[in-house]
Amino acid sequence: MSQFPSARFSVAPMLDWTDRHCRYFHRLMSRHAQLYTEMVTTGAIIHGKGDYLAYNDEEHPLVLQLGGNDPEALAHCARLAEQRGYDEINLNVGCPSDRVQNGLFGACLMAEPQKVADGVAAMKAAVSIPVTVKTRIGIDEQDSYEFLCTLVDRVAEAGVDALIVHARKAWLQGLSPKENREIPPLDYERVYRLKRDYPGLTIAINGGIKTLEDARAHLEHLDGVMLGREVYQNPYLLARVDAELFGDGGPVPSRHQVIRNLLPYIERELSQGTYLGNITRHTLGIFQGMPGARAWRRHLSENAHKRGAGPEVVEAAMARVPEECVVYS
Repeated sequence: MSQFPSARFSVAPMLDWTDRHCRYFHRLMSRHAQLYTEMVTTGAIIHGKGDYLAYNDEEHPLVLQLGGNDPEALAHCARLAEQRGYDEINLNVGCPSDRVQNGLFGACLMAEPQKVADGVAAMKAAVSIPVTVKTRIGIDEQDSYEFLCTLVDRVAEAGVDALIVHARKAWLQGLSPKENREIPPLDYERVYRLKRDYPGLTIAINGGIKTLEDARAHLEHLDGVMLGREVYQNPYLLARVDAELFGDGGPVPSRHQVIRNLLPYIERELSQGTYLGNITRHTLGIFQGMPGARAWRRHLSENAHKRGAGPEVVEAAMARVPEECVVYS
């Protein structure tokens, strides 16, 4: 159903988690899954000293998620991202954290649908790549279906290419970001209803999805599925995505092979001054549920931070996991 085949399955943008090292690691397991950056604010891109648009070419298809509310700034950052080769721009209208609220963007923008639409329209006018929105189903006491539809109507009129809907509302006061991912009840049926009422709009669902079996069930109703923390905690589930969700019967690497394929990247990054732990922290869950998984995690946790730590630390940790137990069946 989707205009954008890669959007059939995506890995959610997660602050402090889905950095370029994480995305490179994830790409080793799936050629087709759509990957997202962490949310990057327009202010950081325009005024920050670092290169907030850096990524590895191997990460495509790759989406830049922007945080901001000023149409001109959003359009400027979208142009920069398109020039750098990003495949899509996504506007965050779902993050409930205090620091995002203080900047008047994220989930609080749900209360200002015209401002969201103005941002989408400005980005659409500035770039030729898709512009999408990630949102919640409501905020605080503003959680009616009609409230959600007001936002959808406005962004659809502005030309949005797709919506990714986290099927929980957000409490802007009283709950932490972690609690906002767990306490507000999931309402998948509301997202299904949205697709029925807006059949021409590409809609993906996010929130509480833990297995590819669940993903397939959602795809009976929607255009795409986005997984977040489950992928981070159990990354090897990505190894099944291409075959099960995209019909790609290519070879599936074992867990050991995934780590071996990561070693050249680690060597390259270390030569450029990257700290080993910044890469290996994303790999801790690769052997989840397998004999030796705890020894793998422990060795990396105890040694990756040491001065001069290199690929040999990863190889030693991998040796603690019996190889015959890790080929995916």
